[in-house]
Amino acid sequence: MTIGQAAKAAGVTRKAVRVYEARGLLPTAERTTAGYRLYGRHHVELLTFIRRARALGLHLDDIRDVLAIAGSGTQPCATVRHLLDHRIAEIDAAVAELLALRKTLASTRQRADDCTDDRTASVCGIIEDS
Repeated sequence: MTIGQAAKAAGVTRKAVRVYEARGLLPTAERTTAGYRLYGRHHVELLTFIRRARALGLHLDDIRDVLAIAGSGTQPCATVRHLLDHRIAEIDAAVAELLALRKTLASTRQRADDCTDDRTASVCGIIEDS
């Protein structure tokens, strides 16, 4: 099948297929004499796996590692558990940062009601006092 057909079957874009191939996640496709890439069922299965792994927030380098482990005949479950734990920790840290930012914004907004336009400030006292 063509790159467009393979992409559609896997639920990704043609650009994503090219990126995954260039980054070594997808085996290089055979080409017709006219230079068109040809993909098979295995490519679609890999593309679908990559799409699902990306939906979980895994990074392309991590997905490549998982595929390499699986390609060597070993189940990558331990690696995937580690990657998921790491991704959860990343998200927890991001959530904590966002909550801290929200608290700062809410506090600044509350103090902003006391700021008047006749106050001397370099640009804006609301931000300068935060």
